[in-house]
Amino acid sequence: MSAEIYRDAWGIPHLRADGVGELARVQGRVTARDRAWQLEVERHRAQGTSASFLGPEALSWDRLARRARLADTARRCFAALEEKDPETAAWVRAYVDGVNEGLAEVGEGLAEGGPWAPEFARAGLAPGRWEPWTPLGVWLATHILFAGFPAKLWRAHVTAHLGPEAVPLFAADGPGTAGSNGWLVSGERTTTGHAVIAGDPHRWIEDPGVYQQIHLSCPEFDVVGLAVPGVPGIAHFGHTGTVAWAITNAMADYQDLYEERLRRTGAGVEALGPDGTWHRAARHTEVIEVAGEADVEVEVVETDRGPVVAGGPEGLDDGTPAALSLRHPPRVTADLGFGALLPLLRARRVADVDRALDAWAEPVNVVQAADTEGGLLHRVAGRVPVRAAANGQRPVPAWEPGHEWRGWHTPARAGLSDGVAVMANQRGPAAPLGVEFAPPHRADRIAALLAGKRRWSAADMPAIHMDTHLGSAGPLLDLVAQVPDASRGAALRDRLLAWDRHMDAGSADAAAYAALRSAVVRRLAAHPALAAAAVPPAWPEVLQPWLALVPRIGYALEHLLRAEDLYGIDRAAIVAAAVEEVADSASGASWGETHRLAPWRALPDPDSPDAAEPGLSGDHDCVLCTSAVPGLTDRAARGPAARYVWDLADRTRSGWAVPHGAGGAAHRRDQQPLWLTGALVPVLTDFAQLTKESDV
Repeated sequence: MSAEIYRDAWGIPHLRADGVGELARVQGRVTARDRAWQLEVERHRAQGTSASFLGPEALSWDRLARRARLADTARRCFAALEEKDPETAAWVRAYVDGVNEGLAEVGEGLAEGGPWAPEFARAGLAPGRWEPWTPLGVWLATHILFAGFPAKLWRAHVTAHLGPEAVPLFAADGPGTAGSNGWLVSGERTTTGHAVIAGDPHRWIEDPGVYQQIHLSCPEFDVVGLAVPGVPGIAHFGHTGTVAWAITNAMADYQDLYEERLRRTGAGVEALGPDGTWHRAARHTEVIEVAGEADVEVEVVETDRGPVVAGGPEGLDDGTPAALSLRHPPRVTADLGFGALLPLLRARRVADVDRALDAWAEPVNVVQAADTEGGLLHRVAGRVPVRAAANGQRPVPAWEPGHEWRGWHTPARAGLSDGVAVMANQRGPAAPLGVEFAPPHRADRIAALLAGKRRWSAADMPAIHMDTHLGSAGPLLDLVAQVPDASRGAALRDRLLAWDRHMDAGSADAAAYAALRSAVVRRLAAHPALAAAAVPPAWPEVLQPWLALVPRIGYALEHLLRAEDLYGIDRAAIVAAAVEEVADSASGASWGETHRLAPWRALPDPDSPDAAEPGLSGDHDCVLCTSAVPGLTDRAARGPAARYVWDLADRTRSGWAVPHGAGGAAHRRDQQPLWLTGALVPVLTDFAQLTKESDV
């Protein structure tokens, strides 16, 4: 036997091999079989070539990928990995060999109508070839906007137009920021005496999904977990049988933007440095192919700070003199943290996980882990530079001294409170490393639910996953209470004040609250006092979601309504008018009729129109975090990209689910009914209970 592929009833791949390298090869091969179209899209996104088949809508991303030098950074990181950690480099190569074997099989089968044939046919593509560095490029492309460096542009914009006091008013989990719920219950609080770890990562809901359920087994280890398609191993969520781990986004700030002063010379481009002199910048041009349109030439400039990702020597497209360079750890260190991946698979105890995570780079995470001997771990993992506080707030001038990096922060650690640790992107052990964090509502609600009884089991955890209480509703409802009896909205007022504040899909009251919230957001955004912030600066299109006023108001609404003063705006009057507006137009629809899933697909599926997507319970500040954008849409593009429960007493009592399915023809969407209700697929690890698919 070299390697074997098994499947469970849900099509989840269970892989067994004689060695680590062979297991990586078969992981790559089965991923290519199950997710060929997704891998093709991700490879192009990492290279900045997605507009070649997706057209002009993908051009802004490709510009960013080229200008940020994602592919070049991935090459550098892989070259450094080969030099410093040849075992991991060989393991990554083996995975890529498997991907290429699987893609070749898929390519041969497209003419016969394989599971991904429609996507490749519509795009006019055949599967391409991966390079050894491609998994690192996929990881970079997936996470380059994860830390939300464009939020610094928002802070600069709102400060310039509304004053520095606006920054804390609008501080909230931003439109493009990913988050997660995660909780650890120690053995002293469980029915078995062993720990349970549970949670759900919140990301853009993609189809196919960003996480892949998988089981990897060889003589050195036997691990189940959620892999990122295109990346070997199991990085974020795994269970080895004796130790399990999971992560949430630490909300750390580890990417800096520098305002650059650039000038052209006969020899190229120069940048003004903090020493007061001009320094030669690296410069070259690249051509982006755009389907259906002319090719686009892109100038790529890199200063001593980093690649210029927006603007240039001539400024922005509207003529504004501006240029921004991006400095982030992988570009500086040539290290993406892939050296942590094999040690995580080999971990037996929390001490092993702890040591592995010392090599972690990005994204910066809060990690929770537990083992069968009672060991517990709650720490930050990742690389955050030490530098001036201003660097975290806004773009800083590259020509002024004092903004350089001065080493790395020591990762913080935290304990448990009454046997429980909860992380939901709120301020916690990573607080010294970040600027803005998620509101505490999800974390507070999870902690309150866990405090509701003394002993918990793995089977109890889905009820927490699916909790729909909206902790941020208070400030708006307090103003609703001021609506006078004589108002046309008095009946709606009474109805909302009696509402249980649960955003359930079948609730008409939840729908009425959401409609009112959106009306308030729109009225605030249209107020003359905020008009100056309504027109975003002319930064690239890919960065505009962080600069739009309506989503910013929508996500920060509770702060804006609670503030002592909001630029003289009569918020009670705005709410009263919005109550009348909604009362006059109320349809009696339920929340799930408008709060529908809106998954991202590289190419829209003509057989799955938007109207066919399911209605959802939950909301942005619920534990069931299915994020609408108040004021713009009730559709939810972000939400739980997976759910998991890791039981340390018995791994087979663990469970998991993803929004769609494992992939392939028969399992593209078969987990969605479970995901909608909170049910989980059981974790199987006994190969005798599985169906053998093939030897490879």
